[in-house]
Amino acid sequence: MTYRSFNPFTEQLVKEYPSHSAEQVGQSLSAADAAFRDASWHDNMGRRLGVLSKLAGLLIEHADEIATTMATEMGKLIAQGQDEVKLCAGIAAYYAEHARDLLKPVPYQSKAGDAWVEHHPIGVLLAVEPWNFPFYQLIRVVAPAIAVGNSVLIKHASIVPGCATLFEKLVLEAGAPQGAITNLFISSDQIAELIGDDRVQGVALTGSEKAGAVVASRASEELKKSTLELGGSDVFVVLDDADVLRAATVGAAARLANCGQACTAAKRFIVQDSVADAFMAAFSANMKGVTMGDPLDNDTTLGPLSSQDAVETLEKQVRAAVEHGAKLLFGGKRADRTGFFFEPAILTDISRDNPAYFEEFFGPVAQVYVVKSDDEVVMLANDSRFGLGGSIFSGNIERAKSLASRVEAGMVYINMATGSMPELPFGGVKRSGFGRELGDLGILEFVNKKLVVVAG
Repeated sequence: MTYRSFNPFTEQLVKEYPSHSAEQVGQSLSAADAAFRDASWHDNMGRRLGVLSKLAGLLIEHADEIATTMATEMGKLIAQGQDEVKLCAGIAAYYAEHARDLLKPVPYQSKAGDAWVEHHPIGVLLAVEPWNFPFYQLIRVVAPAIAVGNSVLIKHASIVPGCATLFEKLVLEAGAPQGAITNLFISSDQIAELIGDDRVQGVALTGSEKAGAVVASRASEELKKSTLELGGSDVFVVLDDADVLRAATVGAAARLANCGQACTAAKRFIVQDSVADAFMAAFSANMKGVTMGDPLDNDTTLGPLSSQDAVETLEKQVRAAVEHGAKLLFGGKRADRTGFFFEPAILTDISRDNPAYFEEFFGPVAQVYVVKSDDEVVMLANDSRFGLGGSIFSGNIERAKSLASRVEAGMVYINMATGSMPELPFGGVKRSGFGRELGDLGILEFVNKKLVVVAG
């Protein structure tokens, strides 16, 4: 596998990175296991939380450098990169402040006597992460792992090696010992070998359904815990009592942020018929009103897709949708300029036998469905292979809450776009994966929940 920085705005190679050899991977695994077993790290929560606290500060201190690296490697707008860094710093600070309480023993009432559950680290984790949020995807695994005392081997996406290298550097600069966090440039075969090693005790993956199925299968073969955060085709529901203009503005931003390359981006817009015309007029204007350009320019509002392959895949999906009867209102093709730019698009009239109906569009392409009743909203929202997140816009909070409870998703936000915050658990159901990251649930995914009982 080739690891290289290739600028999607200039279409120029920036730098290539050599892959790690089998010997180097073996040395890294040994160092990770040694760090896990080092009592000065393993048994010293104060030291570990101090690293997280310092890391939060270093992330803010290096925010411009990090955001610039993101923009250069995968095209993220500089302002959105800086926002990602702030979120990452917040996650590190959250666990630095709250991990002690989140991991404290939990007492149980029992006739057997005094009983409680303790939370202990389990060993070395392998994190296989994607390119679209190059630091956030890593911190979601690494911050709770440091708080707990697990070591992490990171296999980042091949197109963001600079981000992976910089992340590892900052964690070590924050005071983590060698081996606690290690970045590896490795292949799929090397991933499979690592999962089979007895020292690796858990696997976290964010990525495609295909990658998730392969990694989860391998982990299951070895009887090891895994968490998966996979694709999404999130609904953005606009009810007939919603603030339509606000919904259209938020909806367009939720579809276009990160150039639409987010698992939790708004993708399927379900609008009730009495407000459909007003919503479509405002939504279309917002989708068209972008400024393409250099992601390092603060005046740019839509950067390039991450790669040529991303452009070709999206073009193919739009073309197939139209061939099967969908109506393309505008856009839907590569922009006529240097860089991997894609014109924002809206698809309507998508029937259930159209391949687009069940696909995830990883880019600035919105699907719009018009329905009449609340029951139709729920039926269409749940008629999906995915179940990651979703949004419901309504002027009646109780009505929205009732619908939110009926939507099959791991997360539903009312009158706001699906988001991520350090204190809130993140994850989905169905083919969007299993397990949770962040919050109280995330820190407990890779721990030994050990029961201790004292005879009464």
